[in-house]
Amino acid sequence: MKTILWATLSSNGNYAQSSPDNPPYKETLDDFATHAKAAGNFIVGRRTFEGMRGNGGGGPFGEVDIVVISRNAVKIPGVTVARSPQDALDYLRQKGHQTALISGGADIHNSFLADGLVDEVIFNVAPVLEGKGLHLLIDQDNYRYKHVQLLNCQPLGGGIVQLRYAIDR
Repeated sequence: MKTILWATLSSNGNYAQSSPDNPPYKETLDDFATHAKAAGNFIVGRRTFEGMRGNGGGGPFGEVDIVVISRNAVKIPGVTVARSPQDALDYLRQKGHQTALISGGADIHNSFLADGLVDEVIFNVAPVLEGKGLHLLIDQDNYRYKHVQLLNCQPLGGGIVQLRYAIDR
């Protein structure tokens, strides 16, 4: 199964944090919906899912399998709860999916990367600098490089540039 990590980053490399003062860009939301529909699924952490739901999210995803990774939640109506990244992938594989879209948040991204479970990354770079934010941490215990190969670079509009990389595994 091909796994794609999808994220929006600030121009200085932090995760772009949404708030009432800094709402998500329409271009990135549209892009995420396109990728989720193409994959037929997405994997998300509980806190990120609750944030999506609080913003009226879930509407365009009626036919998409949503997997929420949580160590605490037992059941969430309308979604499948998995305990780990591997459990989430196993569930989607059993459902016949060929691609898994990993949508966030930072802890989920870092878990998949640390376990070597990501084939590609899609970074939507937003036209904002953010001094306080979360980071991707490939390996928190050891300093190392993870080589990637640029697959595509395209503007999404609104000053957002999308970078798509394959990860050498």
